[in-house]
Amino acid sequence: MIRLYQFRISPFCAKIRKILEFKGLEYEAIEVDYVERKELAIVSGQITVPVLTFDDGRALVDSERIALALEEAYPEPTLFPPTWRGLHLALARYFDTELGEVLFRAAVPEILAYYRRRGPDQVAFWRLIRERKYGTGFIEQMIREHSANCSRARELLAPLDESLGHRPFLLGRIGYADFALYGQLSYLALGSHLAIATDLPNIRAFFERVDRMSSALET
Repeated sequence: MIRLYQFRISPFCAKIRKILEFKGLEYEAIEVDYVERKELAIVSGQITVPVLTFDDGRALVDSERIALALEEAYPEPTLFPPTWRGLHLALARYFDTELGEVLFRAAVPEILAYYRRRGPDQVAFWRLIRERKYGTGFIEQMIREHSANCSRARELLAPLDESLGHRPFLLGRIGYADFALYGQLSYLALGSHLAIATDLPNIRAFFERVDRMSSALET
């Protein structure tokens, strides 16, 4: 049994969930309490997600390492169409860092609302972690700058929208970069509606295409 220890709204966990589904692998998703992370420490020696564990005691951490290990153990269907491995890795790393940071900032109001629904201890701990990283007042600043952050997100997504107007996936055939982009776009799917700008129709269609994908390829 494969077990995925996750925070549901983590874009890196969303990436790994979709890779597991794409490869047709059965797994159990274990939602880790955001405040109480003892179980994570026991199985992996750390308190961050995603963590993938197996019945033989192996524990994999870090979404890229997990994806590469899954590709090695279960090579079909592949995450790396022939000759495109390097470009998929480079794109995925950009999505998981620079693009992901911009989309996170645009999503802060929805993320805050999500943790508020889960209780004051969750909100307080999330604030603590984020403000330790970005500085005191970061959350309120992101709320004030929400419109500008959304504009910046749209600016970075526009070239990808143009490319996706000509093909279903970033490089033609689906691969690792597509799952990384899907994971980061999941930040924009936390509310009651998909918060991808309506003038980015190809990005919206891409997200929905990957979202409903399983081990059966869609072209």
